[in-house]
Amino acid sequence: MPDLHLTGDSQCFPFYTYAEDGTERRENITDWAMQKYRAQYSDESISKWDIFHYIYAVLHAPTYRQKYAANLKRDLPRIPFVAAEAFRPYVAAGARLATLHRDYEKVTPYPLKLEETKDVKPHWRVDERGMRLSPDKTNLRYNEWLTLANIPPRVFEYKLGNRSALDWVIDQYKVSTDPRSGLHHDPNDQDEPRAIVKLVGQVIQVSLETLDIIAGLPELHPSP
Repeated sequence: MPDLHLTGDSQCFPFYTYAEDGTERRENITDWAMQKYRAQYSDESISKWDIFHYIYAVLHAPTYRQKYAANLKRDLPRIPFVAAEAFRPYVAAGARLATLHRDYEKVTPYPLKLEETKDVKPHWRVDERGMRLSPDKTNLRYNEWLTLANIPPRVFEYKLGNRSALDWVIDQYKVSTDPRSGLHHDPNDQDEPRAIVKLVGQVIQVSLETLDIIAGLPELHPSP
């Protein structure tokens, strides 16, 4: 579920929408919109999935985010047409980004260096102190026994909102107790002790691959 006031007010724009009981699946991109795209690019092969992936790529384009930053703070995203030669590259990039972000748990983790602390019993649990980055952000204290080293500085360039993806993981994957309800939160996986270490490596790898895909996008020059 995208939002039941668990993470704040947000909106979701999925490819499919449904009735409240989960039936009546409908495509969220209309036939009218598809015909507009086909007419714009004189291409009858453009599908609704092409449009969906095109939009996903545009929303990641640095030029788009910078140019329309003020609008995006107070209004719904408005998606421009790009030059004809850039449309298919945006579709391909959006498809790659969507697959990467959806299937991040299948990504091979980035090869971090595992540094063990001597005279401390080995274990894979995140403790109450939580994970902490070193001042230069190249090392991550995982727990009192383990440090994850050689974090590439570039990883912090990929942001979700005002934080990097890695910062979000560090913030959310910690042992804590809510002071009002007394509910205890423990993200450690008893069945897979190394799950969080693996996740950190996967998020780093996804962040780097995302940045590479974004860097390969053509310049966003809206078509008249």
